[in-house]
Amino acid sequence: MRILSAAFQAHLDGGTTTLAWCWRIERADGEVFGFTDHDRPLVFGGTAYEPESGFSASEIRAGSELAVDAQEAQGVLTSDRITETDILDGRWDNAMIEVWRVNWVDVSQRTLMRRGNIGQVRRGKAAFIAEVRSLAHVLNQTVGRTFQYYCDAALGDARCGVDLDDPAYRGAGSIVAVIADRVFEASGIEGFAAGWFELGFLEWTSGANAGRRAEIARHAVGGGQVLIELFEAPVRTLAAGDGFVIRAGCDKQFATCKAKFGNVVNFRGFPHMPGDDVVLRYANRGDANTGRPL
Repeated sequence: MRILSAAFQAHLDGGTTTLAWCWRIERADGEVFGFTDHDRPLVFGGTAYEPESGFSASEIRAGSELAVDAQEAQGVLTSDRITETDILDGRWDNAMIEVWRVNWVDVSQRTLMRRGNIGQVRRGKAAFIAEVRSLAHVLNQTVGRTFQYYCDAALGDARCGVDLDDPAYRGAGSIVAVIADRVFEASGIEGFAAGWFELGFLEWTSGANAGRRAEIARHAVGGGQVLIELFEAPVRTLAAGDGFVIRAGCDKQFATCKAKFGNVVNFRGFPHMPGDDVVLRYANRGDANTGRPL
């Protein structure tokens, strides 16, 4: 049950209201932003809520069950604080958000309507729509380990233990020629076998995308060329001479962990777990399926 201050309740009971929506957003990098659909800046709780973003909100869809409640916030990309580049870079993904209902005449009269996270962001040439998910979405996330065939550790993290700064798994190079928006010919990594960097990542060290990271879909070697294909085109256009640091990738399989990284002792999957074939197989005379207990 939401309890309102006496002054705010009296304002609502008066019939004529001066209400506005305010959104306080805290990104994963610690940056805090405030936006409002009012036509003047509002300040409360140590956060300034600016109107220049052009934010507007849909109705709040909520239920009494555990389904994820949702609301949509629409805004214009011309705000100095909301850029298309930041959206493409994922800096707004899963940001914490608070939605307030405020009396813009007296901002001390306000109530917190909901807390949640920014979900899907749909963008166009001039505007974006951000989904605001309730805290119930956390219940849909996997907590703890999963009994599965593949390793559930991230390559190079504390559970994995592989040192991705080892020269065997790390290289540095630059773009020789751009083939497509996410495919390019590279130099400086000719000593690595084809496929070595697939499912890995690279960090741009120079050029328009400097400081950003990209995942690698394909690493091909042949005809004196080294080709790198990314899963997604970078935010800014690639150009010859752009430098990068590239690191090996892993497909999470036991055989890869053993042959490529020699790291079986830290494998975090269950490679010997029975599969569907154990359920479907039947006893045959003369082979391994004799019908005896496994």
